[in-house]
Amino acid sequence: MVGGEVSRRLSAILAADVVGYSKMMGTDEAGTLAALRDIWNQNFNPCIEKHNGRIAKMMGDGALAEFGSVVDAVSCAVAFQKDMAELNSTAEQKIEFRIGVNLGDIVTEDGDIFGDGVNIAARLESIAPPGGVMTSDSVHSQVIDKVGVNFTDAGEQQLKNISRPLRCWQWDGKADAAAARFIPLEQKIQFCTSFDGTEIAYATAGSGPPLVRAPNWMTHLEHDWQSPIWRHILAEFCHDHTLVRFDQRANGLSDWEVDEVSFEAFVNDLSAVIDAAGLERFPLIGISQGCASSIAYAVANPKKVSKLILYAGYGRGNEKRGSASSKEQAVAMRTLIKTGWGQDNPVFRQMFSSNFMPGATTEQWAWFNDLQRQCANGENAARIREANDNIDVTELLPQVTCPTLVMHCRGDAVAPFSEGRRMASMIPNARFVPFEGVNHIILEDEPAWPLFVEELRNFLAED
Repeated sequence: MVGGEVSRRLSAILAADVVGYSKMMGTDEAGTLAALRDIWNQNFNPCIEKHNGRIAKMMGDGALAEFGSVVDAVSCAVAFQKDMAELNSTAEQKIEFRIGVNLGDIVTEDGDIFGDGVNIAARLESIAPPGGVMTSDSVHSQVIDKVGVNFTDAGEQQLKNISRPLRCWQWDGKADAAAARFIPLEQKIQFCTSFDGTEIAYATAGSGPPLVRAPNWMTHLEHDWQSPIWRHILAEFCHDHTLVRFDQRANGLSDWEVDEVSFEAFVNDLSAVIDAAGLERFPLIGISQGCASSIAYAVANPKKVSKLILYAGYGRGNEKRGSASSKEQAVAMRTLIKTGWGQDNPVFRQMFSSNFMPGATTEQWAWFNDLQRQCANGENAARIREANDNIDVTELLPQVTCPTLVMHCRGDAVAPFSEGRRMASMIPNARFVPFEGVNHIILEDEPAWPLFVEELRNFLAED
């Protein structure tokens, strides 16, 4: 920095960068440059000016801006991301940004800015969710209840080339938009008694003909209703239907202190809920372990189940797939669950979250971590896991008589794609639909979701 006037001051720094810029340039260089130029001129620069900031540096696919006010900087970041979300909703070529905002000491020379404050803002931008904003703790503490959106705690992050871990806060624009689109439905929670006296909590929501969903690993009637993991799925299940769902025994709002946790008990609980709801004939949906109990109920009650929808499921648990290593891993996992589940530190539960949804956002992982903590204690989680590991409905598959739709993501690490395909091949006349994806729980922003919705609606609409 020679030859220019140098000064130092405390400022709010906004760092913005295009997501996937190199890939877009490789696909359509001229189109990308033209679209980005329009965004800088018509969206980004006016937004900076409107919120009393100034552009310090443009870098092709990114920019640095300086603000005298932290509130102005964060308000600008959120406004720009919302503007981009609206623009992308109709644009042929979607361009997304990550934004980081930091409050720190900066050095200026000839209008350019340098220093740790700038470096941290750039590192925050690199870990921000696409379409979202990541801030430092110093920024968040000054914008609470002042910018019109809520930031979630992303915990301490070790940023590249920054010596100390920093506590970070994020706003996920996509998740926020999804929550805004989610139409709140009233659900009615009731209880019924299963075969052995266990109290089972079940809920109904929506309107129209009944649609029953069997429970899967870890559910909570109240928590799921607001979760960014499940709310889009539940809303879809309520589309033109009255959804009936429940928490299985030893889990959620149902009884935790129970003598029996077994696959047979799960099927009996499903039967108890259906009887309590007074249902005569209905489609039945199973997700993950819920597929096996749905199959067992459909075979035992062919006059009640009109259609069977099975997603991300399996007919054999980990200990029934003929693999010694699979069985050993199942036993080891149950041992870890018993000892690590109840810890306040979510690192152990994060292992499950990452496995179930490797493509999830930090917020979605946090919700899933919290869901598991609320749903069951370590002992019950291990008992449920053991029951699932020993599921085997192979002999029942050829006995399914109702129309069946089987859907599965190829990269599912929880329920192998081969198990879903095997299940479909053994059910007479089942329709099998493979999706591209790696998440066990299908998320709203992944390409498989609209395909799932289309297949589900078409199948339910068939005579």
